[in-house]
Amino acid sequence: MSQIIAVIGGDARYLELIRQLQTLPDAIIMLVGYDKLEQGYIGLKQVDFHELELDTLDAIVLPITGTDPEGYVETIFSDQTIQLTKEWLDQITKSTIVFTGISNDYLNAISANPAISLIPLLDRDDVAIYNSIPTAEGAIMMAIENTDYTIHSSRVIVTGFGRVGNTVANKFSALGAKVAVSARNIKDLARINEMGLTAFPLEKLYDYTSECDLLINTIPALVVNQRAIQQLQSSAVIIDLASKPGGTDFEYARKRGIKAILARSLPSIVAPKTAGKILGDVVKQIMMEERSTS
Repeated sequence: MSQIIAVIGGDARYLELIRQLQTLPDAIIMLVGYDKLEQGYIGLKQVDFHELELDTLDAIVLPITGTDPEGYVETIFSDQTIQLTKEWLDQITKSTIVFTGISNDYLNAISANPAISLIPLLDRDDVAIYNSIPTAEGAIMMAIENTDYTIHSSRVIVTGFGRVGNTVANKFSALGAKVAVSARNIKDLARINEMGLTAFPLEKLYDYTSECDLLINTIPALVVNQRAIQQLQSSAVIIDLASKPGGTDFEYARKRGIKAILARSLPSIVAPKTAGKILGDVVKQIMMEERSTS
């Protein structure tokens, strides 16, 4: 029996994700919000948002950004305005998986339908770890573009040692940077030391920023605050990899004349094909598991 999947909106990563979904056996892929796409896909259906028959769908794939607080989705390949509402999703009566990159209070609320299984892909360890590779490469690219010195021998501080922070610290260290990492968790601090990097508690960040050329934040909370920025040299650069609005006091950095960059969606910029394959592989795996149990 065919699985019907609707891909609603998305960015450059989704071009590869769609190709991956095409390899699913007996899958019917419906594209919404791709009418301005120059390249075509053989065997796929381009449909209008309001033409979707929700009671026939097995899965809906939303953009990595999910929806904004009012339910609008990202559609860079279309001029259409697409808004998800509770009334629209409440029309779903059969078991349906809704994939998104990240969720928010609005999306959680409108998906509170017993027939819907909401899966935020970036909450999964496998996706987040694989996705951290193009993120780290993007951070390296931004460091090269926005500094006038080599990464080798530069003094780099990474705030946070989660899935992204770990990879970023490792990649910059491999390029010869002198990397220090701040974290809250005692186990993380031990692991940082074991990797041969400098470890220090996050609450002591301001004690270390005076000896920093490049500060890379991965924590989605205000940790690079005025006290930390005040100690930075004016030539330092801040690259914030955390989700919007980031974890940096950008206004204070601007007042101090320090370049601070909120680097959003780096995987879609530096390696959209790889990032799309990561997402597509996981969606395929889940859909195949769903098929085997139904």
